[in-house]
Amino acid sequence: MGQATLEVADIFREFGPAWRQAQRGHLSLAQLKVMSAIEQCRSAALGGHVLRCEGCGTDQIAYNSCRNRHCPKCQSGAAKRWLDARQADLLPLEYCHVVFTLPAQIATIAYQNKAVVYALLFDVAAETLMRIAADPKHLGASIGATLVLHTWGSALTHHPHVHGIVPGGGLAPDGKSWIACRPGFFLSVRVLSRLFRRRFLEELLQVHQAGKLQFLGEHAALVDAKAFKAWLAPLRQCEWVVYAKRPFAGPQAVLAYLSRYTHRVAISNSRLIAMNEHGVTFRWKDYRVKNGSKGRTRHKTMTLEPGEFMRRFLLHVLPGGFHRIRHYGLLANGSRRASLALARELLCVPTVAVGRDDGGDLGIQQPTFICWHCGCAMVILQTFTRGHAIRAPPTGQAR
Repeated sequence: MGQATLEVADIFREFGPAWRQAQRGHLSLAQLKVMSAIEQCRSAALGGHVLRCEGCGTDQIAYNSCRNRHCPKCQSGAAKRWLDARQADLLPLEYCHVVFTLPAQIATIAYQNKAVVYALLFDVAAETLMRIAADPKHLGASIGATLVLHTWGSALTHHPHVHGIVPGGGLAPDGKSWIACRPGFFLSVRVLSRLFRRRFLEELLQVHQAGKLQFLGEHAALVDAKAFKAWLAPLRQCEWVVYAKRPFAGPQAVLAYLSRYTHRVAISNSRLIAMNEHGVTFRWKDYRVKNGSKGRTRHKTMTLEPGEFMRRFLLHVLPGGFHRIRHYGLLANGSRRASLALARELLCVPTVAVGRDDGGDLGIQQPTFICWHCGCAMVILQTFTRGHAIRAPPTGQAR
């Protein structure tokens, strides 16, 4: 029998109680809720079901998931449902991948003002893409974009950035033709970077003047308007990182990419290596090392004291109700269906039938539980709620 896989939940259960006590008053309610949800996920604490396979007769206990969006165990199912619903949105085009990153100085302010600054990051990045694309000197078309927020680096540090997934072209200003990007090229990243920097700093100054930013600790003095403007000045001169990756090789490659990125959390359980008296050891990727460097590798391991590991993980808890996947332009929720229908008409491709949001075939009820032995549907013999014990064990061996 193989060694049990280490999980973030194991770290929280082992070290969380003492660490929470030591950090009393320094953790937000949202962070405490995330810890509690992950600790209880797929355990008897949340209740569950006793199941029996209709094919091979195997009995199984299935505990309920916490469904918290920060839980490493709950995101694969959520990602699949979201991706199934997005199948109908794909166009037979090259898709471009653009990343907008905030400088480290702004990231510090962002952590103290997550809802405000992350929203600015989304909106300014989208505005930058659509504004440059609409310029006749670049593309001269109305485009759509899906933006996904990530707030972490590979070492769990705070590193807010958005990944933009953009169809390689857009509608002409008159709406009567489709303008395609040059193969292998979307928009100039230098031009995108300059506009992104200018517009973000303009918007950040406006929200400061409106009194929507708070400053704590060493940044408390930035509440003063003159001090804040002086602090912004060097940021107008430094380079802001905007880069474009190689275009995807068709719509299916986009789906494969999105399945890894849309519902990702700060660290997956698969990256954890060990938890012992030395701390928590995990794999990470050092992007400062260029591919092909002699004698150096991007793939490394890091060991953090358990409290530091939990602190870094909880840096990335989002404000309640904050959407980390957003759609703009042609892909905006209010006009997506009409815009995509027009795009398909102009590209001379068949219209895609839109099914249910869960991606299943119309009128076909998909089984909720599947046997991992034979793949047949499983039926529920008993449901037990949170905090209740199972009345009797299954007749077969529980797996």
